[in-house]
Amino acid sequence: MELIIPKRLKENDVVATISLSWGGAGDEDILWRYHQGVQRLEEEFSLTVRPMPNSLKGTEYLYKHPEKRAEDLMQAFLDPEIKAIICNIGGEESIRLLPYLDLSVIRENPKIVMGYSDSTIVHLCCLTAGIRSYYGPSVLVEFAENVEIDPYTVRWVKKSLFGSEPMGLIEAPSHWTSEHLPWEEKNRDTRRRMESNAGYRLLQGTGSVQGPLLGGCMEVLEMAKGTEIFPKDWTGCILFFETSEDRPEPGLVKAWLRNYAALGILQGAAGLLFAKPYGQEHQEEYHQAILQVLAECGREDMPVLGNLCYGHTEPMCILPYGALAEIDCENKTLKILEPGVADS
Repeated sequence: MELIIPKRLKENDVVATISLSWGGAGDEDILWRYHQGVQRLEEEFSLTVRPMPNSLKGTEYLYKHPEKRAEDLMQAFLDPEIKAIICNIGGEESIRLLPYLDLSVIRENPKIVMGYSDSTIVHLCCLTAGIRSYYGPSVLVEFAENVEIDPYTVRWVKKSLFGSEPMGLIEAPSHWTSEHLPWEEKNRDTRRRMESNAGYRLLQGTGSVQGPLLGGCMEVLEMAKGTEIFPKDWTGCILFFETSEDRPEPGLVKAWLRNYAALGILQGAAGLLFAKPYGQEHQEEYHQAILQVLAECGREDMPVLGNLCYGHTEPMCILPYGALAEIDCENKTLKILEPGVADS
């Protein structure tokens, strides 16, 4: 998978914050949390943060104007001062941006784009345009976390977006949470309750496999199927999937996986990663669905790791699209064998 790799971030670089779907960052009752996330980006990573012009106009305005959200994205790519674009949060309808996007603008102005969940759509746009993007933290959630950004997340932001060395072993965090505390300013100094994390789970497979990373949020990938941005070639990839806070029924996940089999994607993939689901709900059923569908399409040999932390739980690592990764079944490990970003 040949992709243009964006240049690494440096101190004092300008990064844009953007609302590509839900516009809550600009709502009066949540704006404090946006500013808290910005403060963390500036203080923890020594970045200069610039909100895009329409990104803080609130939920109602941005829902009615997908063209303005798309305009922000195009302007962020065209602005030579901006070195990275970080999504404020996901949502459920970034797919509505497609008619207003010019993928040639993305290709001709490569830079870091980071987000997750509904931001899968912008990742697929970048992939189609031929540049690497980064499945990782958003402003309102991880960067604006109560009290502090989790050190595990901080480490992977620095290693993925600022570092010039191969990312290496992606260790499982020792803890996790998806506890919901209302986004009220009175809770800003209340830590969410963490639980002990059991580490990665090998669902099947032996030996080790390598391949470029490709995937995203399963519900959002379903919206992209049949469009120009849905990937044409998944051959040899290490698939990474996660599910949203909507906690889809296991039967839906099974149906989606069967569609990947019908498209020949599972048969040609090298391996599969599956993230810890929100609240760890349905985890066993999801794992069983994966094993059932892989057996149905003759892929009992495919290495599968579960319980990874890159989705709707915290803390989270970062997965660069197209980066060469390795699943080692004997050691139950995931490695990324190259740097996340280009050195210059």
